[in-house]
This record gives sequence, structure tokens and C-alpha cells, in this order.
Amino acid sequence: MDRETFEALRQTIRRFVRERLVPLEAEVAENDKVPDAIIEEMRQLGLFGLTVPEEFGGLGLSITDEIELVIELTWASAAFRSILGMNLGVGSQGLVMDGTPAQKAEWLPRIASGEIICSFALTEPDSGSDAAALRTSARRDGDDYVLNGAKRYITNAPVAGLITVMARTAPDRLPGNAHVTAFLVPADAPGVRIGPKDRKMGQAGALSADLFLDDVRVPVEAILGGVEGRGFRTAMKVLDRGRIHVAAVCVGQARRILHEALGYAMQRKQFGQPIGEFQLIQAMLADSRAELYAAESMVRDAARRHAAGEQVSLEASCAKMFASEMVGRVADRAVQIHGGAGYMRETPAERFYRDVRLFRIYEGTTQIQQLIIGRELIKRRTI
Repeated sequence: MDRETFEALRQTIRRFVRERLVPLEAEVAENDKVPDAIIEEMRQLGLFGLTVPEEFGGLGLSITDEIELVIELTWASAAFRSILGMNLGVGSQGLVMDGTPAQKAEWLPRIASGEIICSFALTEPDSGSDAAALRTSARRDGDDYVLNGAKRYITNAPVAGLITVMARTAPDRLPGNAHVTAFLVPADAPGVRIGPKDRKMGQAGALSADLFLDDVRVPVEAILGGVEGRGFRTAMKVLDRGRIHVAAVCVGQARRILHEALGYAMQRKQFGQPIGEFQLIQAMLADSRAELYAAESMVRDAARRHAAGEQVSLEASCAKMFASEMVGRVADRAVQIHGGAGYMRETPAERFYRDVRLFRIYEGTTQIQQLIIGRELIKRRTI
């Protein structure tokens, strides 16, 4: 995409976010649902296909362009981004990287159009950070596999059309986690059951639920890439891009939160003057802007390196860890600047405070990122 077209798209998304999404934030939080009309507008804007190659009906954006549009989109509540996030990440990129030609032709055009909303089922009740310890099984039966197990906290499960399910195809844990295979499972396949919507601390409207697989039968052709034992490898391949994406989400959210804090500091008066004139309020604003600037720089640098083909596991984890911790601190300061108003549900600062807490947990907790960074430093033997 040339720069002029990209900038026009960026401005279109910016207007859409501010004119259509922001005014609906309270309604989405109250109803725990993004309106169908908004999802359809997202389809019409091509947002579900930002990262799908053009040959399959998407825009084929590089990671450097993707993060800029994600930052624009996440000026609004995170729920709006969540509905399409899987289509941009593991829902499409696993297929792009490792799918067979037939799988790409079958699924990618519908993912790009938003006809299919994707979900990714790896986490289980007893396997979170140790994802390779999953228990969901896939037993070969002639030309089919039969899947049984339970998955937890599965984003978009209540509305998904396609679920990438990670399942164990060998009883023992194999080197390189070759006991894990990825299966492309239609959400309406017999035996697929979705539990009640999760009731979360924040991010109302970003739907998740448990997923149950009871003798779900899929053909051999449903194995992502067509080869057993490569599921975990596929997941790891898309994680670096996914972590940079989440870091960009944190930047977008922090920009909005700081905007809210600054606006309140400029209009709220105490002792005869706006509270923004007080140096301790300015200090909180300054710390927030400095940390936001650092996170923006990290995200853009990691994206540039990824686009150049560098191995960026360390940089992606650094960006995700710092940005997710940063947005939490920015949100906390925003509540403090708002004072009592910041503790009220009517205030955006309160909602964002709860929403952003999740970013330090999913796509690998802060502690997992620390382990990855430390391991990569030892492996590289250099900073």
C-alpha cells in the first residue's frame, strides 16, 4: 500500500473511532456487547483483513503499518479491537505462515471479509503459561481425528466461526513440543459447545468463554499445515508479531487515558485554579507522557526489526512487558488525578483502569516475558 493510501486509511479509522466508537463506549460497557451494526461497519472498512495478504482479499499490511492503525483503533475501549484481534493475529497469520494452499483458499478470504470471526484455543483449566502441558486430545480414527477436552478464557468463542484448537496427538511430552497439533475446527461442528460468557473485571464487550470438545470429529485435512506435531511451533511463530500488536494496543489505550487525565486536570478547579497548575499533578502527567513515549519508541523499533526479518523474540517481549506495565501506571495516575471522580463508574478513567489490567496477563504474563528476555540474553551472550 502506498503512503498516500495508507494515510487516507489512517484518517478514516481515526474519524470512525472518535465519531462512532467513543460515543458507544458506555453502552458497550453496560450491555457487554459490541453492536452488530458497528461490527458490520468494521467489515466495510476492511478492518478484519488488515494483515491478510491481498491475494485473499485483505490489505496485506506489514507489521509496521499494522501497529499504527491499531494505535488509532485503541483510542476507544479495548472491546472494539478485541472483536477483530484474532483475525489480525493467530486466526490469520498461522494460516498465512503454515497453512496448506487449500486451507488458505478456504478460510482466508472469509477471515479477511469478517464473515468469519476467529478464535484460538490453547489455554486450558490446568495449563496456562505452561501451554504445552495441555490435555485436550486428538485421536486418529481412519481419515478423521476425534477431539476431546476443555479450553478456558477463549477470546471470541461466543461469536467465532473458526476455532484453531491446539490438541495433543501423542500421549507423552515430546522434544520441541511435537506432541501438540493445531486443528482448524468450525465452531458449528457437532460436539463443539461454548460455555457461558465470562464475567470479567473489565473489557466488557470483549467476549470470552470456555470451550468444550466432546467427540468432535474433523478430517485429516483440518490439521493446520497438514502435518502432525507442528501446532506449537506455529503458535510460537506468530507470538512475536502478536506481542508487538498487544504492545501497540497498550500504547493506544495509554494515549486515550492520558488525554482524559490532561483534560480533567485542565478543567477541574481547586483553590481557585485548575489542578493542572499544581506541580504534583504536572509530575504525574509528565511521568505518564515520558513512559508513553518510551513505549511508542519500543513498539515501533520492534515492528521495524520484525518487518526486516530479524529474530525479535527479545525485543517483542521487552515491548510487551514494558508497554503493558506502562499503561497500568498511566491508568493508575489518571484515577489519582481525577480524585473521587476517578473512582466512579461514570468516568472513563475508572473503566480504562479496569480494562488495561488484563494486558499484563494475556499473550504471556509479565513474568513469562521476563523469563523469555533472560533466556534470550543468555542465548545471545550480548545485550
